[in-house]
Amino acid sequence: MKLSAKLIYFITGSKLAIVLLFILSMPFLVASIASEYTNYSLRDQQRKALDKVHKAGIDYYLQGDDSYGSYTMLKEEYVAIEPAAPELLIDTIKTVERIVEGDTLSYRVLNHTFKAKDKNYLLEIGKTVGSINQYNKPLQRIALYVLMGLIALTIVIDLIFTRVLIRPLGKIIESKLLNRKFPFKDQSEPVKTTTQDFKYLDESLISLMDQINVDFEKEREFTANASHELMTPISILQNKMENLLADDQITEDVAMRIVGMMKTLDRLKKISSSLLFISRIENDQFVKLASVKLVDLLEDIKEEISHRLEDKDLTFIIDIKDKVTLKNVNHDLLFQLFYNLINNAIKYNIEGGSVTVTDAVNKQGDYQVFIKDTGIGIASEDIDFIFDRFRKANLSENVGYGLGLSIVKSIAVYHNIDIQVTSIVKQGSTFTITFPRVMLG
Repeated sequence: MKLSAKLIYFITGSKLAIVLLFILSMPFLVASIASEYTNYSLRDQQRKALDKVHKAGIDYYLQGDDSYGSYTMLKEEYVAIEPAAPELLIDTIKTVERIVEGDTLSYRVLNHTFKAKDKNYLLEIGKTVGSINQYNKPLQRIALYVLMGLIALTIVIDLIFTRVLIRPLGKIIESKLLNRKFPFKDQSEPVKTTTQDFKYLDESLISLMDQINVDFEKEREFTANASHELMTPISILQNKMENLLADDQITEDVAMRIVGMMKTLDRLKKISSSLLFISRIENDQFVKLASVKLVDLLEDIKEEISHRLEDKDLTFIIDIKDKVTLKNVNHDLLFQLFYNLINNAIKYNIEGGSVTVTDAVNKQGDYQVFIKDTGIGIASEDIDFIFDRFRKANLSENVGYGLGLSIVKSIAVYHNIDIQVTSIVKQGSTFTITFPRVMLG
């Protein structure tokens, strides 16, 4: 999963968790707010009543009576003033029950004592709990709507910010990893970003790519030089051994040993030639301007290796579309690629087996060629390494020098061709060569 997707999921999930927590706690919050507001309202009414007493006197309420009491029409609120004991001092707000006209009602009641005309009075202001709670649900609904709106707005802002924040990382991945092919020939430009972590990552990747290029160039130069330099002493040794064989005075035993040595030198010469060939491919010393009709190429290979097919009594079937032409390729390299694969299919096949070459176009429009044999197969643990140099897989006999498939891989990479293999031991292998559709003529 991409980092941006994880961030989006986290942001959305955290906000949904906040919404859920808010919904669960909302009744308690609204009830607390309503209670605090009621207390504030009762204190405000207390202040107004005492202001009236201070300005107009206590008679403004008592009107010649000993006490005063007033209820609203629905008994939702009331104000009462009555004489209190001289030593009584009260200033509280609490919820109590009152019996009004036979009904028991819960009130939020403020009790406060004050002095007027040297007498102590008790002011009592009450408000029914029911009238307080009647606004709870509308308040909860409004609060929920506001919260949902704010959450939606912040999610949109977070999404935009996340995309802007992560964009340099996407550019780094695209420019340094996805759209780059080894060896890295062109100099990579740094990605502009104000995020220090991304800048450090970008610089580290550029430095790493440069170091890989340097090391690769050294290895490639060494391989090319070593392979080239080995050819001269090998040729000299071969000539000397041939001269020794031409000497009539050597014994048969010595001659056999010299022949064995010449075979070893011949193997060394082939290895050096293969390494030099791979080095030339990796150094882009071949031109890719030819157009090749694949069926003709395969017929040429079949003609060249027909004697090997006869030696093992193998059936070779070419079922390729006649009109398929591959453009912008190197004919000799492409010949070598298919020759090596078909040669391996013959070498590791069974007596009386078969080699079949077919083709198809996949869903992406790329052209695929399948080389299938009925040979000894490749063990599953070896498949990932068969293109490595000097690597043998599932071989019961000491044949091959471990560079044939490495050459195939180098040619494939050079042409931007994909090669995959599937195999079952003792049943055979299938190599799938995929050509990008842009290579179809």
